[in-house]
Amino acid sequence: MSGFVFSEKPIEMASGDGVHLTDTNGTEYLDFGASYACTPVGHCHPEVVDAATSQLEELMYVQASYPHAARTALYERLAEVAPVDVDNVWLCNSGTEANEAALKFARHATGREKIVATTQGFHGRTMGTLATTWKDKYKQGFGPLAGGVEFVEYGDAEAMREAVDEDTAAVILEPLQGEGGINPVSTEYLQAVRVATATNGAAMILDEIQTGLGRTGSMWAADRHDVVPDVLTTAKGLGSGLPIGATLCRDWIAADAGDHGSTFSGGPVVSAAAGATLDVIEREGLPAHAEEMGEYLRGELRDRLGDDVRDVRGDGLMVGVEVRRGSNRLLRDLAIDHQILALPAGRTVLRLLPPLTVEREHADRVVDAIAEVIG
Repeated sequence: MSGFVFSEKPIEMASGDGVHLTDTNGTEYLDFGASYACTPVGHCHPEVVDAATSQLEELMYVQASYPHAARTALYERLAEVAPVDVDNVWLCNSGTEANEAALKFARHATGREKIVATTQGFHGRTMGTLATTWKDKYKQGFGPLAGGVEFVEYGDAEAMREAVDEDTAAVILEPLQGEGGINPVSTEYLQAVRVATATNGAAMILDEIQTGLGRTGSMWAADRHDVVPDVLTTAKGLGSGLPIGATLCRDWIAADAGDHGSTFSGGPVVSAAAGATLDVIEREGLPAHAEEMGEYLRGELRDRLGDDVRDVRGDGLMVGVEVRRGSNRLLRDLAIDHQILALPAGRTVLRLLPPLTVEREHADRVVDAIAEVIG
């Protein structure tokens, strides 16, 4: 009997430590996928484990209408590290829920319906966020989806200016696209989006589900572009693998009590783990380390691969290698022959999202393996 929905890989994992995973046969893998950026401080970081375990022994769960110290502390920590003056924080269980809430809150605050999204964007698989996700392969068989969504070319400032008008509730986009192919965008473009939304009274929603928490070389990609959104969403690595997401909003983006909810919003255990994760990221200087290691990794990949690949791109430790043929065989060969785990980002892009704690020796091993497999 196998799980529903997921296509299971022929590797059963048993344990994790730092940048490594070990399967049930005792084979150790270098994890350069981090389960889609879900373990930014490495697998089973002692401080995160201790925080979650201590909370687990005191109180596993209480619904969010009852104040709890771990949840309250997380609200405050998120407000401290956010690139925006946060007045409202919504905690949930995943990135798609965080984006779903962002879309609801923007429509509620503006009284408008229209949402502008971008080509190649990915914002989740629930019925609302799926409507703002670009590729048809995610949507086939699930229509009709939520209406009022208009797509514009990612990176085209003029197209964005033309699309955003007095009927627009929000623009939702990633500051660096992940699932769409590791597609970076210019600071000028993001600032143009900021001007267009502010001018028309629409909300700018930055989806930092994958780019946030130090991944691109700063705590948030927004920091790198000097852009202050109205709403910022985060998830994936926030709980070091435990299920948690957050929607951070400026004061004018809000909902009334009872307008939105979730049974498991900000449970004590995941809140404790998330708080500890943020502490480790800041104290160990992981955003700066990610920037340094990302520059090294991309440079080594370009030097070694040269014209054998179409492109090497990204920011920090969010790296894409665009190959000349499909990436699936490359991923398989890396796992089986070199015990290195990576991810796809579309049909021809190899995605590298290692824990932010990786060192040069790990990067060198990955570069050698990719060069050998491609060669």
